[in-house]
Amino acid sequence: MISAVVTLTLPRAISVTVTDDTLSVDLEDGRTISVPIIWYPRLAHGTPDERANFQISGAGYGIHWPDIDEDIGVEGLLLGKKSAESPSSLERWQKKHRPE
Repeated sequence: MISAVVTLTLPRAISVTVTDDTLSVDLEDGRTISVPIIWYPRLAHGTPDERANFQISGAGYGIHWPDIDEDIGVEGLLLGKKSAESPSSLERWQKKHRPE
């Protein structure tokens, strides 16, 4: 029996752009991944300044927004994964993040 092992290497993020409706991530292999910002409610509820304050983290395999406590990985973007945050968790975050 012959078997083959395939090793996949994820490309690293090299730049990030967040608009009012889209998160776009440029990858080192030349691709750009663009997804609706609504996939990530914390980004959607963040201010433009909060969205602009990000760090490419994890040696380029993740993106972190410290002001809104959001982390998104390149792998999840490539797989089309939306935020898995529960509505109750988002509600608690919103109350803490934007107190009345």
